[in-house]
Amino acid sequence: MTPALALMLAGLGLIDSTSFGTLLIPVWLLLTPGRLRPGRIAVYLTTVAVFYFGVGVLLTLGADAALVAVREALAGIPPLHLKGGQLVLGLAIIALSYWLEARARRQEGKPGKVQRWRVRAMSGSGSAGALMSLAVVAALLEVATMLPYLAAVGLIAGGDLSWPVAGATLAGYCLVMTLPAIVLTVARLTAHRAVEPLLQRINDWLTRNTARLLGWTVGGIGIAMTLNAVARLLLEG
Repeated sequence: MTPALALMLAGLGLIDSTSFGTLLIPVWLLLTPGRLRPGRIAVYLTTVAVFYFGVGVLLTLGADAALVAVREALAGIPPLHLKGGQLVLGLAIIALSYWLEARARRQEGKPGKVQRWRVRAMSGSGSAGALMSLAVVAALLEVATMLPYLAAVGLIAGGDLSWPVAGATLAGYCLVMTLPAIVLTVARLTAHRAVEPLLQRINDWLTRNTARLLGWTVGGIGIAMTLNAVARLLLEG
């Protein structure tokens, strides 16, 4: 694996670590009054990591066949048309990001998925099974919209890595996704009074901006695609 690939994957993993499933819900668990039970956080984060690792393995297994099919389908299309199509797609993704941002503004102040799941989890027995169910549902709700994760899987699949290396890389990526929550858990255990205000601020910020994060991510991908298409059209003709 090249250093550039490792750096890109680390960056994407850190972006994924700020989602409501990998950070907001763990922060909520860390803010539970009374003595913290770290086993609860461990069960939740392990379930999330295993879920995404499994999804990544399935996507990687089918990636080679999908790439071959795409290459064969695009082989007969003139390069200029492909570049033009990429430009149109990039602009459409940018427009989608503005729509997502507008929807986020309309939903401000309304109880969302995360809040509803918090109430259900608090009213249950707090068993390991309940936390695992919460983790799986949270991952299912966002897996299709975690564009950095899907991009990372594509990079791993296209990185010409052996299966052991690809599997270890995917496992490392899932660890990076949960790393901020792990660090906050350790801080909560060792310095509760000092770290609780920080956790509350993180919780408040994510509650306000979780819906916008998707719009920002989509917009960034659209801008990158658009600029790449413009550069190719100008430089390659």
